[in-house]
Amino acid sequence: MKYGILLVDDQRDILRLLHSTLETLNNPDLQIFEAPSGEEALLEASRRQIDLLVADYKLPGMSGIELMHKIRARHPDVKVILVSGMMDRKARDEMLNAGAIALFDKPIPLADFLDVVERSLGLVRTIFPPEAGSKKEDAKRARVSDLLANFRQDVNAHAVFLLNERGMVLARAGALTDSSMEVSLLSALIAVFNAGLKIAKFNHQESLDQYFVFNGGDEDLLLLPITGAYALLLTGERLASRDHILDTLQALLALRDEVERSLRSMGVTAELKEPPPPPVNPPVKKKGKTGELLPSAPPSPEMEALLKEAARKKVKQQEMDEFWNKAAEQNAGKSTNPEVISYEEARKRGLAPDTKK
Repeated sequence: MKYGILLVDDQRDILRLLHSTLETLNNPDLQIFEAPSGEEALLEASRRQIDLLVADYKLPGMSGIELMHKIRARHPDVKVILVSGMMDRKARDEMLNAGAIALFDKPIPLADFLDVVERSLGLVRTIFPPEAGSKKEDAKRARVSDLLANFRQDVNAHAVFLLNERGMVLARAGALTDSSMEVSLLSALIAVFNAGLKIAKFNHQESLDQYFVFNGGDEDLLLLPITGAYALLLTGERLASRDHILDTLQALLALRDEVERSLRSMGVTAELKEPPPPPVNPPVKKKGKTGELLPSAPPSPEMEALLKEAARKKVKQQEMDEFWNKAAEQNAGKSTNPEVISYEEARKRGLAPDTKK
């Protein structure tokens, strides 16, 4: 099945960037068309099948929203991605209410852009692929998905995700208010999750009794670790407000217990483990010639004997001074490199001018 994608922007470099980015998907079913204005975009849409419209919000002659409505008159099922150089909260709400599936500020995050394209057209996801598993594991994941779906309905949330430590979505129910930046958002949350694991280890916690709350934005986000390799993400309105946060956390903790039992039935045993204790007497290490760390070798028996003998002998300070003064006189001007001679030796051999004449 062929999919028509229409790119509309008055900046040629933006068109080239989006076009070349879409070509990285290596999908022969994608047909990509370009237009520098709304009028030319309408002309393209009149003679081609358009399944996805990617348009700048501010176009010469008409806005991206106006263009979206006019193209939908001919292609009712077209999906729309809008792009803007600067987007405030009011403009974002206007675009979402108009029916855009994704909104991107410039510079466009290309990984998120490709992920939205794949999801909107129902393509095989290559940017953020789901975890693959056996039929048995898929059936168990389906039960986890049912748990998430029921919980989402009970707490009136927008979405519930089961994530692994790499940010991959193992199961989900619902969707983010704005899924444009899903790849970047989940990657950032997993960075927080992994940082929390390190802190828990440094703090010698025996269990993952921490959570992360972000509220006051497009929607509230609550991230709760399950094991050292899995976490729950809950999103929705007023879930983290003062009058709801405690009830939300109690419900989320109960869901964590249910999901953990399901994960164990799938053979998941990853737990938070304390770092191994340091050795009682760690070996002293020194750098080799190439900079790598090498373990220091124990002293030889001969060296140990000399050290013990030196410890038993008491050397007078005067004797030490005489020894070093004599050594200095005998070796003054001598090079430690046998292939190098001193200037005085070179003069004696006639290899340097005699300055004393």
